[in-house]
Amino acid sequence: MIDFVVQSNLMVYSLTMSGCTECSNKTGCTDRKGPMLDQVYQSLERIYPSRIWGEPNDEARFGSGICMHEGQDLAQEIETTLKASTVYCSGSDEDYCDYIYILCMGRDPSLMKIQEKQLSMPDDLETPLHEMYLRICLSNMARLVGVQQVSVFLEQEDSRYFIREVPRAGVYDAPLLPRFQQLVGVFQNYDMMHVDFGEISEPPDGFDHSHYESLYANKPDVANYLFYPQPSTMESISELRR
Repeated sequence: MIDFVVQSNLMVYSLTMSGCTECSNKTGCTDRKGPMLDQVYQSLERIYPSRIWGEPNDEARFGSGICMHEGQDLAQEIETTLKASTVYCSGSDEDYCDYIYILCMGRDPSLMKIQEKQLSMPDDLETPLHEMYLRICLSNMARLVGVQQVSVFLEQEDSRYFIREVPRAGVYDAPLLPRFQQLVGVFQNYDMMHVDFGEISEPPDGFDHSHYESLYANKPDVANYLFYPQPSTMESISELRR
């Protein structure tokens, strides 16, 4: 499990909400977004009948999301299909999702694999170290998945090592796009709806956000109701257990 230690002075907000301006496949994407958003908002209404952030209906969400075993099976299939190192990570107690990290730049064993599986650090590992991942968010609330690109840095302070994660709101860098496109097809095989984080980066209308604002000094996006509470581009730091 990854222990997220959120530091308020490390909040970063992305100003780029969509990476499709130059895309040649916008028509097909637009056709897909209608059913995607319909399922997202139907899930919101079902899980949050009170329309208050932080107060999901436990009966409504029980068994509706993606379970651990499905996530682990998906991680194995992705590793085979994409021929890339993957690691399944359970979310924290505050999250509404679990994660799959796909290594796109770096070496195996990756930092996230060393952290999650509590492996010994290679003797030749030097700091600072930078790795790049596609991070899949598997909702426990509904059969929804989102994908973000994440930079992971290994940093050292005296004899202690820390992992710093810097996520972006979606997937933007060209070298990551071919693998990202492959993922969408794999999700369909598991009856999971891929959700574009750029399309759920606004607060839902008619919902009470006051409790969220007291915690994060900002209104929650739709993603914060269905995946995790923190802003989607907030950095996190965890100590690497050796």
